Amino acid sequence: MNDHYLKKLDRVTAILTQLQSKPIVRAQDLAKKFDVSIRTIYRDVKTLENAGIPIIGEAGSGYSLMDGYKLPPIMFTKEEVLSFITAEKLMQRFSHESLGNHYRTAMEKVRSVLKYSDRNLLANIEKQIDIFDNYPKTEDKIKNIIPTILESIAEKVQISIDYKAVNEEISTRTIEVVGVFFEFNFWYIIAYCTLRNDFRQFRIDRILKLTKTQTPFLQEYGQINDYRKKPNGNKTTVKLLVDKKIMGHLGNSKVYYGLTEEKETKKGFELTFETEWITDGFPRWLITFADYAEIIEPEYLKITMKELIQKVSKNFYA
Repeated sequence: MNDHYLKKLDRVTAILTQLQSKPIVRAQDLAKKFDVSIRTIYRDVKTLENAGIPIIGEAGSGYSLMDGYKLPPIMFTKEEVLSFITAEKLMQRFSHESLGNHYRTAMEKVRSVLKYSDRNLLANIEKQIDIFDNYPKTEDKIKNIIPTILESIAEKVQISIDYKAVNEEISTRTIEVVGVFFEFNFWYIIAYCTLRNDFRQFRIDRILKLTKTQTPFLQEYGQINDYRKKPNGNKTTVKLLVDKKIMGHLGNSKVYYGLTEEKETKKGFELTFETEWITDGFPRWLITFADYAEIIEPEYLKITMKELIQKVSKNFYA
């Protein structure tokens, strides 16, 4: 069998896997995924149909398997089996508790369909992989909170939450969730808040109570990244000129404080931030490397920094 037919066999098998795992598969997406023409995808689908696979749909609209049609379990490659155990280790360290429990049961099902040799492979290798995480774990206040939030997105219904802000103030909000994301060891929601009539970000471990309502929302919000990239009206633009020698020590902290642009110049790196913490959090972070940084704008940040440095000086040189 020549290389052309081997590639086609691999591609047709992968297309079948896509059909098993998704409700609708578009030819355009498959062509992009496998880097072939749409016409080639049409021929591959025809190959599956000729093999007796009941595929519903047509070119231009998308394909799916006939409802109720079952295929034998798919066999995993050795590389895929090894990737499972690596993913499991990552989930143990970085997943929210409500997700981790479901992932463990899913992995038990995956293990049950593995070949005996692959089960032995997992058993022998899983103790040789570890993920070291020094962040403290957040406590689950509500069981299955993330699955419930994801259900509200899928069903397009509002949820009601009791939320404790960073200043300890508790408020009740009705929100329409756009999506969830993980950043700097915390899970967050981006949602439309009916109280504020605007989009807001909520840290999931600060939700004290959550109720999925029966009230639907009709608005199509799009993808979560569309909202994470949008500037917030409460943010302040800050520009710093930072010495090159300190850049390696800033790590992810510069992203946490709202980095939007990083440009190298002859004098150093010009960093642009969009920050909500201009009065307190940002100046206190900046003071940790202030001897290697120059404030370009805003002017009042220079005044804030002078006042903060004077306050610190009084505490140590009283």
